Amino acid sequence: MAPSLHHADAPVSVHASLTFEVVEPSTIELLIVPADSAGERADEQLTVTVDGDPLAARHIDTFPLEGTTATVVAAPVGELVIEYSTTVHRHPSAPSAVADLARASLLGLRPGRYTPSDELAGFASTLFGHGNPAETAEGIAAWVTAQLAYDPAATRPTGTAADTLLSGAGVCRDFAHLTAALCRAVDIPSRIAAVYAPGLSPMDFHAVTEVLIGDRWFVFDTTRLAPRPSLVRIAIGRDAADTAFANVVGGAATLTSIDVVAVLEADALPDDDHTGLVELR
Repeated sequence: MAPSLHHADAPVSVHASLTFEVVEPSTIELLIVPADSAGERADEQLTVTVDGDPLAARHIDTFPLEGTTATVVAAPVGELVIEYSTTVHRHPSAPSAVADLARASLLGLRPGRYTPSDELAGFASTLFGHGNPAETAEGIAAWVTAQLAYDPAATRPTGTAADTLLSGAGVCRDFAHLTAALCRAVDIPSRIAAVYAPGLSPMDFHAVTEVLIGDRWFVFDTTRLAPRPSLVRIAIGRDAADTAFANVVGGAATLTSIDVVAVLEADALPDDDHTGLVELR
């Protein structure tokens, strides 16, 4: 049964609050702004403070991949607090076809730091073959859902898709990494999307997999924790090395608290039994 797309075009209000303890002057890169492809952003607000004093931040557009905005903060020692909010008015029409199909295919087939698809090629070929891409991708997604247990205690920041396959458990990024790696291993281009996810419980940033079938990207949430038509794309990349919501790229800082809210401005969330093909809007 395909998911119900009722309310698929309703606006989504998002809010993210992150607190860091900065122990050395640090450069922190944040991926918290919805991607350009998600829709028009309205009432956008960003405040950054250190020990209560305002601090400037800058946006770097189209980083690291198309339509992604990185927010970069150069923070002195102290308690760093970032607050971001906006309402995303999503495009009323379906996403357009991929403009540069050759580039998307090549990038989508490369192994990544956390998605060593080359290591899983023999396993994936034996289990899934190289049949119809849509049917194969759906089969891989269903298999990952059935095989993995959602267990925050089982994940590691440096864990790869191969590690997840062996452990049989993880969190959303582990589910997404394994799904993407298995698809790439049987020549189906894939990427990881970081998203805001209305309906997710407990609420947090969320990771899902997009696969290229024909000339369109279709999304799978193999955790099945949020309805796909409600998702709002933040960033895309080969894996979490490209899409993590926060990276300390210089200095030393520790994330001490995080609060994420994503609300679909409709009277109900869309239905989704996570079968069939759905595109992120």
